[in-house]
Amino acid sequence: MEKRTCPECGIKVSGRKDKVFCSDYCRNTFNNRQNEDANATVRKINSILRKNRRILAQLNPNGKKTVDGITLAEQGFNFHYFTNIYRTQKGSQYFFCYDFGYLKMDNDQYMLVQKQDYVK
Repeated sequence: MEKRTCPECGIKVSGRKDKVFCSDYCRNTFNNRQNEDANATVRKINSILRKNRRILAQLNPNGKKTVDGITLAEQGFNFHYFTNIYRTQKGSQYFFCYDFGYLKMDNDQYMLVQKQDYVK
């Protein structure tokens, strides 16, 4: 019979044949260390997306409003990050950060909108 040891702490593993770690703590620690670099990137991007959404929600409390691009930039809005694009039949592109979005118009103006149920 082969001796199994925990890849995290080296303690002998007992129990089921397919058990790899001695405890949930060791399993979580091992997996967190394995995914550390990917998690940092995901956390950074999610932070930017949440900030963008928060800015759109603060500037657009009633569901539809037009603002200057400078106003968005002054608040720290990052135009490079969004969750999805909605294209209308007329060819307009709305960029969304979760449920709040914007449409770039002429003269550095942006129409802020809140996603409606019929928008997928």
